[in-house]
Amino acid sequence: MADTTTRTLKLLALLQAHRLWAAAELADRLDTTERTVRRDVERLRELGYPVESVRGAGGGYQLAPGGALPPLVVDEGEAVAIVTALRSAASGPAAGLAEASVRALAKVMQVLPPKLRRRADAVRAMSVTLPGEAEVPVLDAEALTTVALACRDSTELTFDYAPAARDGRVPGRRRVEPLRLVPVGRRWYLLAYDLDRLDWRTFRLDRLADAKPEKRRFGPRTVPGGDAAAYVRNSLRAGRDQHVVRLLVHTDADLVRSRIGRHAEVADHADGAEVTMQVDDARWIAVAMGGLDADYEFIEIPPAVLHELRGRNAREARALYLAER
Repeated sequence: MADTTTRTLKLLALLQAHRLWAAAELADRLDTTERTVRRDVERLRELGYPVESVRGAGGGYQLAPGGALPPLVVDEGEAVAIVTALRSAASGPAAGLAEASVRALAKVMQVLPPKLRRRADAVRAMSVTLPGEAEVPVLDAEALTTVALACRDSTELTFDYAPAARDGRVPGRRRVEPLRLVPVGRRWYLLAYDLDRLDWRTFRLDRLADAKPEKRRFGPRTVPGGDAAAYVRNSLRAGRDQHVVRLLVHTDADLVRSRIGRHAEVADHADGAEVTMQVDDARWIAVAMGGLDADYEFIEIPPAVLHELRGRNAREARALYLAER
């Protein structure tokens, strides 16, 4: 029975390449007979996989598109590629894609063998980042998926947390009821109810380590205001390491959303798009606006950010002047 199951899974993996396989070719790949291949194909059909038969010379078997996504069978290299791609998407600029990537990454990492996790970590360690991306905090996939699963399953979570040094808070072990993961700017935040402080708290995920789900399950609490994302954004605005900047970008709002929608709030405007950004580093404004290649103007900008940008622009102007000379 074990041999039959293994062979059937291998057959499914071959068919998921979405090419037409001759029965003889499948039999050779599976080290079996064409008759056995036919029986295995019928077994897959009974399980709900739409395997089509193509008769005549050059015919064979192929997997047709189904009404629902069936369980996938991937080899080791494909599994590593999936994890690597999902990690990149989780920190990428596409609006809406990051959240879906985290959910998918959590499911994959949950069943990934330790050997393949090490291979995926090696790929990330040896990857070269583009200029500007190196400053984005590196997320630990293990912590990201552990927290995501705890949110999904409403499971108590403990972890070590290192607050910003200027906050004056001492690093320590935290015990929380996790609610949501929220991406803001270039970072991920966990919104959770702190069981020791008896209040809602927002935690930066890149400062979180050794996350462990506990056995206790809980009924999710209602966050004040009812909107987890809005609560996190408001709490960051009240913090000392965030500045709110509003800009009017003179280009199509949908284009702006597709480029920086994950990093900012984008609203339609008669003259283009109104962008609200929360930043802790003025350099990110230049990176985001530079990627749009469009004219823009500031509607609201804190004096500290304006001062820093003026200094940067003065240095760039001087360098251009010297280059022209």
